[in-house]
Amino acid sequence: MQNLETTILATALPQIARSFGESPVHLHLVLTSYLMSLAIFMPISGWMADRFGTRTVFRLAILIFTGASVACAAADSLGTMIVARIIQGVGGAMMVPVARLALLRAVPKENLVSAMTWVAVPALLGPVVGPPLGGAIVTYASWPWVFLINVPIGALGFVLATRYIDDYREPDVPRFDAIGFVLCSVAIAGIVFGFEGVGDGLLPLWMNVVLVSVGLVGAVLYLVHARRRRDPLLDLSLLEIPTLRASVLGGALFRFGIGALPFLMPLMLQTVFGRSPLASGLITFAAAAGALLMKFAAQPILNRLGFRNVLVWNALLSAASIALCLTFKSTTPAMVMFGVLLVGGFFRSLEFTAINIIGYADLTPQQMGRATSLVSMAQQLSLSVGVGIGAVTLMVSSLVRGVARPELADFSAAFLVVAGLAALSAAMFARLPRNAGDEVARRKAIKAAEEDSQEILLPEAKPAGHGAIPAPISVSATATVGRNTLQPAVQPVHKAD
Repeated sequence: MQNLETTILATALPQIARSFGESPVHLHLVLTSYLMSLAIFMPISGWMADRFGTRTVFRLAILIFTGASVACAAADSLGTMIVARIIQGVGGAMMVPVARLALLRAVPKENLVSAMTWVAVPALLGPVVGPPLGGAIVTYASWPWVFLINVPIGALGFVLATRYIDDYREPDVPRFDAIGFVLCSVAIAGIVFGFEGVGDGLLPLWMNVVLVSVGLVGAVLYLVHARRRRDPLLDLSLLEIPTLRASVLGGALFRFGIGALPFLMPLMLQTVFGRSPLASGLITFAAAAGALLMKFAAQPILNRLGFRNVLVWNALLSAASIALCLTFKSTTPAMVMFGVLLVGGFFRSLEFTAINIIGYADLTPQQMGRATSLVSMAQQLSLSVGVGIGAVTLMVSSLVRGVARPELADFSAAFLVVAGLAALSAAMFARLPRNAGDEVARRKAIKAAEEDSQEILLPEAKPAGHGAIPAPISVSATATVGRNTLQPAVQPVHKAD
């Protein structure tokens, strides 16, 4: 519901602008206000779930998101729409992190890869289904249905959450860190809104710089506050756990690069290559299709290669797939670009899957709530920063070359920068132990099964009459099934075996 809403809304913005009598550029605030609200309230999601229960908070999040969707559909001005979207962001901020927390607490670690993979599939369908569905709604109905479509989905989600999600809560929850929440809100809002503003071009550059600077000051003040408080809102001491540190810091570097791609590619295809929005969408759709295909291959790949190898080498492959975009020209066939984005989407989605799961590999159940808030906040921040990095690179390259608007050479510079950032994440992942996440990837169980299946062979039999012993035997362990005991089986083993 959340991913579908974002992609559908982007398609409907021009019609909403005409309905309100506003410029379509101003309607981008409808998207930005939601993202800012999402980022601000994500840090409290873990505390809320620990305090009030995962099922209670998740159902509340669905109600808020769905109710705000109805308010968006009824909005008659840009101001009321923005207020409704901010409320919708409150629901979205608790919906995904708390759902992930419920999953982490319900699923054994050895089944986590498979479970997270299945959960990601509906989320990936949003970017695939959203644009054509949004186009159909605004063409054959009216824009309020872009929001009203959430009502039946939210109702179904509420019923299923009531039936299937346990209301787990921590017995000893610290007091709410109000000062930390204010400082976090200033830091996150400044950084997200500042970097998003660079990508949108809605505000002057100096104002975006001020917003980011205020956000960085808020972040520094929060670091000082967190060191003094025993139970801060965002527990940065969790970063001492190597797997979580790699997931947050290495994942941030990777997302700096990947976050810019959905911004750069459609812009280049339309403004430089002159392709229509529909043709651009049919090409960039390949990345989502590749990501969807990967989800069914994640489990065997991680089982076979392990998290460390996948994170390091796949980060380099993902960076290479971005660098290949440097070779695109206006004469490049659409199918070639589609193929590059399809393969790149596969690699990038595999990396995201590994990053998301490795962060929880070594956590205790008591740490899950705090870790979920930290990881969700870091993901949102890094994706927003990635868009800003792509936009700033385009701007700087254009200024250096003395051109009024970005050209192909400027996009090439931007792709090179973001590919380099994605590649740098491999250095962070390389510091992980070789066996990092083996329990989650089932590699321990696989190794143990292989060792158990090996036959214990006695020395080869000597010729009769010379102290011969029986032929080699294979010994299997005793097992109990119901009331029947299976005794050790001793069987002759032929040399061919």
